[in-house]
Amino acid sequence: MDIIFEYIISFAVAFIVSFTSTPIVKKIAVKLKAIDIPKDSRKIHKKPIALMGGLAIVCGFVISVLFTILSSLLTKNKWIESGRDIVGLMVGIIIIVGIGVLDDIKSLSPKIRLLFQIIAAVAVILIAGTRIERITNPFSPMGVTELSPYISYPITVLWIVGITNAFNLIDGLDGLAAGVSSISSLSLFFISLLTPIVGPFSCIITASLAGATLGFLPFNFNPAKIFMGSTGAYFLGFVLAFISVEGMFKSYAAISIAIPILSLGLPLFDTIFAIIRRLLHGKPIMASDRGHLHHKLMDMGLSQKQSVIILYIASAALGLCAIVLTDKGALSAVILLILTSAFIIAGAKYMTEFTSKVDDIELTISDEENLRNKNDKKTNDSSSFSKLSMNVLKKADNH
Repeated sequence: MDIIFEYIISFAVAFIVSFTSTPIVKKIAVKLKAIDIPKDSRKIHKKPIALMGGLAIVCGFVISVLFTILSSLLTKNKWIESGRDIVGLMVGIIIIVGIGVLDDIKSLSPKIRLLFQIIAAVAVILIAGTRIERITNPFSPMGVTELSPYISYPITVLWIVGITNAFNLIDGLDGLAAGVSSISSLSLFFISLLTPIVGPFSCIITASLAGATLGFLPFNFNPAKIFMGSTGAYFLGFVLAFISVEGMFKSYAAISIAIPILSLGLPLFDTIFAIIRRLLHGKPIMASDRGHLHHKLMDMGLSQKQSVIILYIASAALGLCAIVLTDKGALSAVILLILTSAFIIAGAKYMTEFTSKVDDIELTISDEENLRNKNDKKTNDSSSFSKLSMNVLKKADNH
């Protein structure tokens, strides 16, 4: 019971710090001129909005984790198995947040960003010893295959860098990345509770991350007062990638690889589709476009809020499938995935039709108002003409 209370405290501290520090971070961003000015069709917002809001999330997360560590030392409860884990994570965070802040202020080139993302990933691997040690193999008697360090290290770097960029790619609508990150964090939290081998460390990290992102969300949801920027998107992706490697990939279960893929499913699938789409069109992988899931939903006629809510539901459905997969097995998870997919598709179609009907009604009302205004104008013109004619006749009679 003490450990559950510790998780609740971690969540609460992160939420409070993130919520209270966001207005301060906004003022700092404005002073540093870290502002997103819409310049092309990919931008949904129409007016300049402060970036770098992710610093509030970072503050909430770091203070919560350090508070929990200090509390565990004072109470002599060993929630943290190894100091290497937390040191490696914090070093990686310093690097990834640093490059995010610079990108929000100066807009760095993709190559520079990628270089420092790789450095952050390597730092975590070398300091914390975090790596993907095994992957699912249905043809193996154990259901998994152990990876040699020569294969394990490159795959781990690729996974961390990929997830880091995936969360940056979905940060295209107000509240989308923050909400999806919260859902992914909570999904991994419950999975960690159900997986004894993972331990309390992953639970504390995920609880703190969920609290920090939810504390920031009220300022970021549509209409957004501040954006998390590269600072927040890189940080969220990096920490979630770390958690998935540190916890889920260490399991000997044959389903271990499916759990983080489902938990981080929305940004992961969107990134994979983006890479394939750009390769097919002969464009650079790092090039920006307007083909992401949130863009497609808006092109269908959905509003920004409707698109975000649908993607929240999709992310929650994938997270729930990961939890069910952990607790009940593959069959239950597959059935749930099919049912929720059908529900989401039907919901999106209904919202599109409803939005279309509302637009038609508004257009009809607008046309009627225009017609009424034209008729009123004609009546006024006719009345004016009649008055003018009467005045002319009166003048003629007087003469």
